[in-house]
Amino acid sequence: MSSRRLVVVGAGITGLAAAFEWRRRRPDDEIVVLEAGDRIGGKLHRIQLAGHWYDTGPEAMLARVPEAIALVEALGLGARLVAPATTQASVVLPEGRFPLPAGTVLGVPASTDGLDGFLSSEGVARVRAEADLPPLAVDGDVAVGGLLRERLGDEVVDRLVEPLLGGVYAGRADELSLQATMPQLHAHLGEGSVLAAAAAAREAGTHSRGDVDGPVFQTVDEGIGSLPAALVAAARAEVRLRTPAHAVRRTASGFEVSTGQVAAPEVLTADAVLVTAPAGKAARLLGRVAPGAVEPLQGIPYASMAVVAMAFPAQDVEAGSGLLVPPVTGRLVKGVTVSSSKWPHLGGDALLVRSSVGRYCDESELQRTDEDLTAAVVADVADLLELSRPEPVQTAVVRWGGGLPQYLVGHPARVDAIRAAVGEVPGLGIAGAAFGGVGLPACIRDATRAVDALL
Repeated sequence: MSSRRLVVVGAGITGLAAAFEWRRRRPDDEIVVLEAGDRIGGKLHRIQLAGHWYDTGPEAMLARVPEAIALVEALGLGARLVAPATTQASVVLPEGRFPLPAGTVLGVPASTDGLDGFLSSEGVARVRAEADLPPLAVDGDVAVGGLLRERLGDEVVDRLVEPLLGGVYAGRADELSLQATMPQLHAHLGEGSVLAAAAAAREAGTHSRGDVDGPVFQTVDEGIGSLPAALVAAARAEVRLRTPAHAVRRTASGFEVSTGQVAAPEVLTADAVLVTAPAGKAARLLGRVAPGAVEPLQGIPYASMAVVAMAFPAQDVEAGSGLLVPPVTGRLVKGVTVSSSKWPHLGGDALLVRSSVGRYCDESELQRTDEDLTAAVVADVADLLELSRPEPVQTAVVRWGGGLPQYLVGHPARVDAIRAAVGEVPGLGIAGAAFGGVGLPACIRDATRAVDALL
């Protein structure tokens, strides 16, 4: 086969995983990755905290779906995978702290087991009575919150679903798409009730995974943020930092990508182009070559958030792997991960903690200065964890402006329209967290899907 040039727009995990997969299949091709920022990795990022490599982006990978773990192993880093010492998280509620009930689908219960105390007696009764309601009749996509409030009551949404969805998407249950964020539950709504659908979804998930005795999550001992450099090296890709792409144009022989400064652009030719930029930027890039993708791409908004990493003097805390903090508490933070308890390799002479701030359409707290935001988060975390030594020895704040795509109602239809419009242009591909999932395995899976389509 003759050598070709692939241009990847975006050096996040999706773009780099695609470059790696392309290299495995076409070892003689030229691969150029364009990145507008000054580093590779996108949301995969690590810092030095109290002598450890510490992730300020994703800090865990789902181990019961294959893509992320398989990629680590393909890079020759399988020996560096680490399983958590504990995954027992608790939810902070106005009445106190409660262990996260087992047996839910992203917080949606399959029964009332374990809900006493977590919900009020009225809330538990409301859940129990759901099986006696008229059978579900859901036509198309609906909001998670709307359906669950109607069927199970407000408490299930506010106390169970909201903290879990908020942690994954930085979004709000009343606006997020059920079909996109809970596809397994949506697929079983024909069971007649939400409880029955949740039970069926859990059963189906158990059968499909098979390895139910293995760890749910894993990480890499030097941080998930170490993967981007390993991917670039293995892909033997040319990465051009501080090189934004402005437009893609179809030519008789392939594509032209306009890059660099708008006033003096450089034109880069390509045989294939894969766009892994966020949805808004992708819409601007594809306006000339795939105009049908523009409007649905513009319909995918993003939430901003910040992660504050903290190292406190070593001390005992009773919080398991961490805390989920729903909006009903009125707290600043939405979650706390006790990393030195969760991950064995991070234990030692310091208590390492990270906390996140920011939800979709409620990002005013992010307007604070780094110093003010850090001080407020430290105070909130010290109170939540009841620290005896609350003065941190090191802190770092990392802001993810426009970091998390929002899967609003109608999201699957938007994704179908985007893929259809892009798919009409031979040699053009699109992939990323905006489409089929925000976790690492989903991004890697989408990268592989895009490479399959392009080749």
